[in-house]
Amino acid sequence: MTRILVVEDEPTIARAVEARLTAEGFVVDVAGDGPSAVAAARERRPDLLVLDVMLPGFDGLEVCRRVQAERPVPVVMLTARDDETDLLVGLGVGADDYLTKPFSMRELVARIRTVLRRFDRAAAAASERDAGQVLRAGPLEIDRAGRRVRVDGREVHLTPIEFELLECLARHRGAVLTRSVLLEQVWDWADACNGASGTRVVDGHVKALRRKLGADLIRTVHGVGYALETS
Repeated sequence: MTRILVVEDEPTIARAVEARLTAEGFVVDVAGDGPSAVAAARERRPDLLVLDVMLPGFDGLEVCRRVQAERPVPVVMLTARDDETDLLVGLGVGADDYLTKPFSMRELVARIRTVLRRFDRAAAAASERDAGQVLRAGPLEIDRAGRRVRVDGREVHLTPIEFELLECLARHRGAVLTRSVLLEQVWDWADACNGASGTRVVDGHVKALRRKLGADLIRTVHGVGYALETS
């Protein structure tokens, strides 16, 4: 059964999320601060984290950094502020998706299932025959089997979602992919074209990739989407 670690310091919210996810068939553990969250992730090895940004001990961003440093785990972050800086930092340390409080339990469950489907799909793709193919575009080299990325021979560390976004752009290099296509192919969002939330998720991850790879590798086509440069 799928195990989820809920990290939330507000008892009312934590109990409500735990009850809903348990009713949905998940095994749920709860932690209320940064240090206990890292310890629980190490001991219980959850399949996904629902992680509040504001926590006692140390914040959710530091929890995400520490957990991801030990093993890749999908993360849905919860934030009380709809702030672009918080979003970009959260995506940069390895979060896959985010929800701004207050949120509906129905939406949280839908996001969790979407992230889990995407991780299952990525694991299946990695075992396919072409998983060992190395994709190249200019100075960029993507080792699909080893999940490694190099720019001009220099290895660059990417989070799991950043790697999958870059791989998607590389498989269609030179073509302009809309945000809705990227959300469908990378995040598995069926209703990708609806709402600003998905747009911000894509834009945030593209910004994170540009910081790590260089600003010139991914081209913005205003009003359309993004393309990986081939030169």
